[in-house]
Amino acid sequence: MKRSEMLHAVKQKQGYFDMIIIGGGATGLGTAVDAASRGYSTLLLEQHDFAKGTSSRSTKLVHGGVRYLQQGNVSLVLEALRERGLLIQNAPHLVRNQSFVVPNYDWWEGPFYGIGMKVYDMLAGKLGLGPSKNLSLEKTIEQLPTLEKEGLRGGVIYYDGQFDDSRLAINLAQTAVEHKAAMINYAKVTELLKTNNMVDGVLFTDQLSGKEFKVNGRVVVNATGVFTDNILKMDNPDSKPMIAPSRGVHIVIDSEFSPGKSAIMVPHTDDGRVLFAVPWNGKLVLGTTDTPVDKPELEPKAMEEEINFILKHAAQYLTGNPTRDDVRSVFAGLRPLVKAGGDGSDTASLSRDHTLIVSNSGLVTITGGKWTTYRKMAQDTVDQAATVAGLNINECVTENMRIHGWLKNTDHSDPLHHYGSDRVEIEKLIKEKPELGEKLHERLPYLKAEVVWGVRNEMAMTVEDILARRTRALLLDAKASVEMAPEVAKLMADEMDKDREWQKTQISEYEHIASAYIL
Repeated sequence: MKRSEMLHAVKQKQGYFDMIIIGGGATGLGTAVDAASRGYSTLLLEQHDFAKGTSSRSTKLVHGGVRYLQQGNVSLVLEALRERGLLIQNAPHLVRNQSFVVPNYDWWEGPFYGIGMKVYDMLAGKLGLGPSKNLSLEKTIEQLPTLEKEGLRGGVIYYDGQFDDSRLAINLAQTAVEHKAAMINYAKVTELLKTNNMVDGVLFTDQLSGKEFKVNGRVVVNATGVFTDNILKMDNPDSKPMIAPSRGVHIVIDSEFSPGKSAIMVPHTDDGRVLFAVPWNGKLVLGTTDTPVDKPELEPKAMEEEINFILKHAAQYLTGNPTRDDVRSVFAGLRPLVKAGGDGSDTASLSRDHTLIVSNSGLVTITGGKWTTYRKMAQDTVDQAATVAGLNINECVTENMRIHGWLKNTDHSDPLHHYGSDRVEIEKLIKEKPELGEKLHERLPYLKAEVVWGVRNEMAMTVEDILARRTRALLLDAKASVEMAPEVAKLMADEMDKDREWQKTQISEYEHIASAYIL
């Protein structure tokens, strides 16, 4: 996956791409994989880096959505549970089974959540990950040794999926490239091209060189998540906003606050949201909030009250009572919730379903949804886009298609496990140059070889790409990631033939971004 080759392919392209996709998050990447694997010539353009926005800032869960069950949205739960099962089969190196415990402090909670989880199991059918069951007080404490014991009556255990979101995004980009798609990050679409009022291409700027490109496509897909309205306005200045962004904040603390293997799920907090405490990459992710936001931005910031809200609720359930000093990183993401006609003030109850629309100009827009259902969203989008473009309707083949890096028996304790089958190649780099086997920081598992690999094979263009998304250093320990930045910049500069000035700029830009993740 080399960016220069992708740009070259676009320059050389004679005539039209079958599909041009704007947006390199979960939905756009999934759509590119689906379109390319059906044999359509495909171009994807992302204004920043793949999964820079919402898609690298999730709760790291591949789940049916216990909350949607509560809301009575059975069809969404059914679809999500089915997709969860397929994703575990298609990317076993990144997605795994995770047990969750719902602690019961009231007499009614055990039977109530017990029955709810049985329905959840039943809906999952053959693709279920394990049967839920009620736990005694002793068994609950065995699963969660640091759980607040005062008033605890027992718990309910159930199973869901857990994954590494931005690593899956990179693997999807690689999968699309393997099916001959052109994927370009740092390519900002500035204008939609039209003939007879019908969209038939885009103008985009290469953010790294400043060059402009004009490309034609039989159909253009708007998969820009929280930025959906910007592209709709580009198409029609009078279009009404359809997105009500909602901010979800997570904080990351050391795993000693909940050293058991199970995650904790609190079904109802003060703001009506579900709260999770999930073990992830050797840390514990706590979240999430649901705060309506006026306008989308690339680097949303967590507000003080959101951080305090999560810490307050964590203290109610964890005996260690984590404080601000224990926070290794705080990150925020924006959900692209679709307005349901009302004023959209209560984002907790807005639709999590995906929405697919075709404008009068033929622009296809896909928005809403969530990581778990990205593949189904892509399938629906490509079906619709192929019709709009007048292409031969080829069958979708992604249901049982292995994602790049597929490796069945993954040892999750191996620090390189999330590379799946690429791990062997990274080990080769270390064999050739043993110093690449050194860790970048004593508090994190990442190796120098991963930087070289990210530049050579995963289109990492900046220090932030490496520290935030190719590795997850920024999310796991923001301070440690800042200390790693100079070494990462040096390794990248050697690979990319950049000077000292480039390194200095990269380090200072990264420090600026990371400062918002440090409490």
